[in-house]
Amino acid sequence: MNILITRPLIDAEDLMEKFFSLGHKIIHLPTLKILPLAIEPVNADEFDAFIFTSANALRNLKLNSKNKNLHCFCVGSLTEKIVRQAGFNNTSSAGGTVNALKNLIMISEKINESSKLAYFCGDNISYELDSELRKEGLKVKKIVNYSSELIKDLNNENKKLIELYPPDLIFVYSSRSAQSFVAIVKNYSLGPLMTQSTVMCISEKVAKIFKSQGWKKIEIFSPGDEMIKLEG
Repeated sequence: MNILITRPLIDAEDLMEKFFSLGHKIIHLPTLKILPLAIEPVNADEFDAFIFTSANALRNLKLNSKNKNLHCFCVGSLTEKIVRQAGFNNTSSAGGTVNALKNLIMISEKINESSKLAYFCGDNISYELDSELRKEGLKVKKIVNYSSELIKDLNNENKKLIELYPPDLIFVYSSRSAQSFVAIVKNYSLGPLMTQSTVMCISEKVAKIFKSQGWKKIEIFSPGDEMIKLEG
């Protein structure tokens, strides 16, 4: 099977290796460029807990103290894994959606109305988690520590790979990634090769982008379940 992965290599390498070991053809086509923002280091001692809605927020975390005892709320298992690798041992993970993360925070015994939370995220988000938590009476400081740019170019090597091995499955992990991918397909006239593929979308919101462009084969998956979907 030919599988196209749109996630940055740092997030997709393990999954690509698993697919490759099973004999599948892998095409890596990243759709977002992640850039760190120049912000002042955060004093961890000022907060009772951190919130991460992506691994990129952790990778671009800058602290001026080494307090790794704070509880960290993570949107999903991959983000939690990277947070723990960074030395934070007190973590909990939601089911991969920001709404589930909000619910996890609200029912947590780790915080109360006097707790101070730092929410780290990128410059482009689809759900105002900090605002929603404030509505529930929590004290949250939103800290934007990275930006993302859409990649709309396709190098000749990947173009040739797509033409030789039209993908059977395409994994897409965000709305902005979907927008970038759709633009690449249009810019390089790849519609006839791509629109027959099954697009695996991380959410219904992502799926709607492809539906609006006339794509027919669309499925929803949860991060971490890529191998299950493949076997299914």
